[in-house]
Amino acid sequence: MYVLVSPCICDPTLRADGITRDDDLRAFAAALDRCREFGVEAVSLPCTETAYLGTPRAPGPYRGRLDTPEFEAVCDEAEREVRNLIARRGPPVCIVGVNSSPTCGVDRWYETDDIRREGRGAFLTRFPDIPAIDVLAFARYRVYLAAPLFSEAERDFNRRLADILEEHWFRVHLPQETGDSSPERMADHTRAIYDQNLAALAEADLVVAVIDGADADSGTAWEMGYASAMGIPVFALRTDFRHAGRHERVNLMLEESSIVSGAVHHLPPLMKSPLSL
Repeated sequence: MYVLVSPCICDPTLRADGITRDDDLRAFAAALDRCREFGVEAVSLPCTETAYLGTPRAPGPYRGRLDTPEFEAVCDEAEREVRNLIARRGPPVCIVGVNSSPTCGVDRWYETDDIRREGRGAFLTRFPDIPAIDVLAFARYRVYLAAPLFSEAERDFNRRLADILEEHWFRVHLPQETGDSSPERMADHTRAIYDQNLAALAEADLVVAVIDGADADSGTAWEMGYASAMGIPVFALRTDFRHAGRHERVNLMLEESSIVSGAVHHLPPLMKSPLSL
């Protein structure tokens, strides 16, 4: 199993001068960490910009730099190289690209300094048959699973949900399996449980919250509020068909601060799982 990745993810020195931020480097590293953690090989695409313009080079858009027959020839050769690799190995799960790149953008790319186009960049557009995801989305894979955990049924459901997410290459922090359980909830342990869960929340890229029941579990609601305040995307799962009001499935503060799904199998696509593109 493998993914094709933009070459600068593996080697940021291939990027144009001055455009790489610390956030970019963290995302590149996290994307490669995700691959290693789940046994997925990251195979670098050819760097068509470097092959044509060399390094170092100044940043710039597509128009006026890359809109030449010579660059098209470079892309032709690079495409043949990639197609030969796919013929030998079979299709990749997806391509991990870098948005705004005039060659490796996934959802957007710069045609000129002032015009940003939607869609794939000049090189990735040659592979419409292969799903693609931006590196910033691919790098968000650390999940905090917020859910009630006070009955055997609840804990079993949480574990099954965590298993499904892990099958989609998400690393899941499940409090019930990391010290938050009935035996540990003694007076001298509660602060340690709180601190541990808070630290895991702060490190999460995404929060998945189970909000079934006549009213959402208070601890889960707190965790959702904390994540929302910290700017961490929250995906809420409500399989309960009861509604909180005429227009709300659940408390409106929870609903407005999250993306609410009514079924487990809807979660991976919402979370941009590379296996659901």
